[in-house]
Amino acid sequence: MTTRSARTLIVLRHAKSDWSGGEADIDRTLNARGQTQAPDAGSWLAEHHPGIDLAIVSPATRARTTWVLASAEFSESPEARIDERAYAASVTDLLEILRELPDELESVILVAHNPGLEELISVLSGENVRLSTSSLAVLGVPGPWAQLGDSTAVLVTSGRAGTAGLE
Repeated sequence: MTTRSARTLIVLRHAKSDWSGGEADIDRTLNARGQTQAPDAGSWLAEHHPGIDLAIVSPATRARTTWVLASAEFSESPEARIDERAYAASVTDLLEILRELPDELESVILVAHNPGLEELISVLSGENVRLSTSSLAVLGVPGPWAQLGDSTAVLVTSGRAGTAGLE
């Protein structure tokens, strides 16, 4: 029997980006594959987690574009907040962002980058999850956001929409 968590944290790694230009890392755009990956992730989210209260998004162009394309799949796009700290963030930075969340928020998605996202999942759940581009991980958070830390969440599912493994 599965116990329902008080809160849900969804982690979404940005879709596949374009390395062909000479722009700064933060300004890289999505490539053609990324432009199709992001809506696939959004479709899965809209079907399985339609009640997202807040999206916290890295300021990187590839992360912001991933969220724009993914959130377009919702009947009503969740509120989004760009957080400068989410770009090239360490697990410590990501935990700081999440611990500041008000407890009224029941479902939050974090759209950012590796290696911070994989490390965050590992710290929170004790599980090692590989997040390729546009992959998702869903964690159940039984306690307050402010108490997030080592092994305080449960990995519910992970994978990429449209592939085996994401339930």
